Amino acid sequence: MQRQAIRGHEALRALWGWAVAALGAMLVLGGCASFVPGGERRPPIVFVHGNGDDSAVWTTTIWRFESNGWPRNRLHAIDFPYPLARDDDTKPQDGRSSADDQMRYLSQQVDRVLAASGASRVVLIGHSRGGYAIRNYVQNGGGAKKVSHVILAATPNHGVWAGDFLPGSEFNGSGPFLSALNAPKGARELEVTPGPKWMTLRSDGNDKYAQADGRWIGRPGVATGVDSYSPALKGARNIALGAVDHREAAFGPRAFERMWHFLTGDWPVRAAIVPESSPTLDGQIFRPLTNLPMAGVRVEVYEVAPLSGERLGGPLHVRTTGDDGRWGPMSARPDVPYEFVVAAPGFATMHLYRSAFPRSSSLVQIHPATLTDAQRSAGSVVTMTRPRGYFDVQRDRMSLDGAPLPGVPPGVPGISSATLLLPAGPPRTVVAEFNGERVAVRTWPAAANEAAVAELHY
Repeated sequence: MQRQAIRGHEALRALWGWAVAALGAMLVLGGCASFVPGGERRPPIVFVHGNGDDSAVWTTTIWRFESNGWPRNRLHAIDFPYPLARDDDTKPQDGRSSADDQMRYLSQQVDRVLAASGASRVVLIGHSRGGYAIRNYVQNGGGAKKVSHVILAATPNHGVWAGDFLPGSEFNGSGPFLSALNAPKGARELEVTPGPKWMTLRSDGNDKYAQADGRWIGRPGVATGVDSYSPALKGARNIALGAVDHREAAFGPRAFERMWHFLTGDWPVRAAIVPESSPTLDGQIFRPLTNLPMAGVRVEVYEVAPLSGERLGGPLHVRTTGDDGRWGPMSARPDVPYEFVVAAPGFATMHLYRSAFPRSSSLVQIHPATLTDAQRSAGSVVTMTRPRGYFDVQRDRMSLDGAPLPGVPPGVPGISSATLLLPAGPPRTVVAEFNGERVAVRTWPAAANEAAVAELHY
């Protein structure tokens, strides 16, 4: 009886050992889903902005990656010096870049990230025109051996239009640039370049640059020759995110969740952004229409009251930019809104109001601006802007000074800023509200060449 009990006990131990080993094997296999080719569990990611943008558009996406455990030092957003495309890619145009210019700059940045990180390959995530630079680099710039995954968000891979309009533009689906990128490859006639894994993210009909009508390219009533499937590519994993807009397809929480899943094989623990106790903020002042640093710009930062936008004391940070255009770094609090006062010679003094920064960012980029004649004639000027999305009057809960946003039409969303011209009067509070984010600003006299901006995070 005792021997039988011992044998039974040993059998149970053996069974338990087998179960533990099997569980361990499953955990190992499950963990393997979080690895990408090349052996790096969390490889460097290079984020590539689109036409006319800068690296700051990726701020909330980077915060979401960090909030799920991706190391901050492996998240890199680049700034193309001249972010606007030429009307004809083959002809020089002042202050604008060609497709080859973009490709060469991206190649340099990838090599820089690889050298600094010691990684064998990077992940490339691009929005809109940024996806063109990525595709060109992978196909024609040697990137196929240096890139493990590519994510193209709202990239108009088959053009914003096709036909005779601006035939040499990068955005013409029947033009030489996109025709070459989309030429069939291999026996399966794929549109993607072999090597990396590919995914596209697109809107399900709500992207201003994937429309059958030319309204958003200044040709209302003219057929574009493209539709909502323009971003999809044969050979990629093609994901429609629902009725997100052109920017939300890259910078919104749905886009982030798909990015994370594609890279790791798992869904993220959270799409919400986890605050840090002591964020550090930094960024650059860029010359208008470029991402070139601007020297000699005085920047002051104030803590302001959340409800009124009024300053709570003197400046927390003051700096005049040098040749690198940097205005920081500055220690911040995750529960405090700020006013950035940007005084650049020859430009309006901007009072830029932002809700609290929950996490650190070195991408607080700012472009000085000038006032129009009409704006200088007003008592004060208040602009509400949403860099990571557009205003959708059918979907969004939003207001500026308690009223609907001026100049925002119904239909497919394509406007990301709204400006209010107010009559002369004493300084007062104007509130910008968007889907729960609230930014309170103070008015400033336009006659003194000053203006207020409420810039949304989300």
